[in-house]
Amino acid sequence: MINVALPKGRLGEKAYALFARAGYDCPELLEENRKLTFENEAAGVRYFWVKPSDVAIYVERGAADIGVAGKDILSEYAPDVYELLDLKMGKCRMCVAGPKDFSDAHTGILRVATKFPAIARRYYAAQSREIDVIRLNGSIELAPILGLSDVIVDIVETGKTLAENGLGVLEEIEPVSARLIANKAHYKFKGEEIEALRKKLEQAVNA
Repeated sequence: MINVALPKGRLGEKAYALFARAGYDCPELLEENRKLTFENEAAGVRYFWVKPSDVAIYVERGAADIGVAGKDILSEYAPDVYELLDLKMGKCRMCVAGPKDFSDAHTGILRVATKFPAIARRYYAAQSREIDVIRLNGSIELAPILGLSDVIVDIVETGKTLAENGLGVLEEIEPVSARLIANKAHYKFKGEEIEALRKKLEQAVNA
């Protein structure tokens, strides 16, 4: 039995649809009920929903054998897991954004508002740029508009919200999409089952 952690929300539903197309369906997963785990014994799979930011924790700690996590979460928290497959869904970009006319004069400390402090620090450290990270949990775009920060580091999907508020993408840090991840120890003793699932998912992704 393979234990699978899926992220709650639209991405998780898309991921489950991919698993179902690969032959690992579990219809009761989408039914309205109070169950916490959903099992298809014939397919050898058990699913459970968790917060998107918690998927990697469940996998790293061994509560789940595999899971679906965004590349943004993996880059930010650097969990000790195997990244097995790019599922090519939930595509967006991790970017530096700010006022469209902003130009970093490299004088003084750059104020950066973000939900991803580790990514921001790593990106600017590679440029030897000193920054002041302002950690926010939501409405990141407000920070440069109200003068709280000079720029933001955030996920950008279409850029529409930025444009409507006089902001734009200044630099792209990395592409982001959903990834299939696996617990390292479990991959060793369930490797055959997990690899069979991975191959079927890859076929479904490329179909």
